[in-house]
Amino acid sequence: MTWWEAAVLGLVQGLTEFLPISSSAHLRIIGELLPGGADPGAAFTAITQIGTESAVLLYFRHDIVRICVAWWTVLRGRHGTAWRARMGAGDPDARMAWWIALGSVPIVVLGLAFEDVITSTFRNLYLIAGTLAVFAVVLGVADRIGAKRRVLTGLTARDAVVLGFAQALALVPGVSRSGGTITFALLLGYTREAAARYSFLLAIPAVLGSGLQQLVTSVGDFGEPGTPSLAVTALATVIAFVVGYLVIIGFLRLVSTQSYLPFVVYRIGLAALVVVLLTLGALEPLGGAPAG
Repeated sequence: MTWWEAAVLGLVQGLTEFLPISSSAHLRIIGELLPGGADPGAAFTAITQIGTESAVLLYFRHDIVRICVAWWTVLRGRHGTAWRARMGAGDPDARMAWWIALGSVPIVVLGLAFEDVITSTFRNLYLIAGTLAVFAVVLGVADRIGAKRRVLTGLTARDAVVLGFAQALALVPGVSRSGGTITFALLLGYTREAAARYSFLLAIPAVLGSGLQQLVTSVGDFGEPGTPSLAVTALATVIAFVVGYLVIIGFLRLVSTQSYLPFVVYRIGLAALVVVLLTLGALEPLGGAPAG
């Protein structure tokens, strides 16, 4: 992978990670269309996501600090020693910490259980085209019929579990981590902005954990034939961080006043384009050798 190819993929990661259009699908598609013609691989994808999640940490730093302090306070029994008090019965920020932890369990368990399939079979472009189209329709329906009245202070344990499994759907490229979470949050009656904000917060443990795990397990492979070097991967990650931060700002402003319809249309159009390129032979269903 050349420097400019890494820069392009970092830009793509930053632009698409927080939008409900699937960053992993875009990296898979665009990676093969670049001159090298290889799938950048699940490891490269996971590591560049560290960049975009660092943007989340920066943007939501005040919320994260407040949530962590509230969680530690109730855990120590400052608001009572009963289990309900320690679970944050009287503090929505403390409850949010517990709900993020609970909602992170499905993607961790399923990600470890199906790791081999995720890094191989699930990256088939026919499957990706299908998930792009199907979940575009589901997002569109959810955006239309959702009540859009609930805010994050009303999040419950049941909602945390449901949204945790919704996030886990993103283990299949084309679903979208934010898209899955946002779709089901809308179906549960949350506002568009609340759904988007929770998708960012919920993703932090899973994405950082996945990226760091891939970094540790892949560090010896960087620079080997068919894999990107550590330097170009770092470049892509830094670019993803900068672009991702700007996208967070714009996306939250957009969804506070607009519907998700443009993303629905985009996903369907991208799915159709992928099928056309596969039919013409410009793309291969399983791509070249994964580059990471």
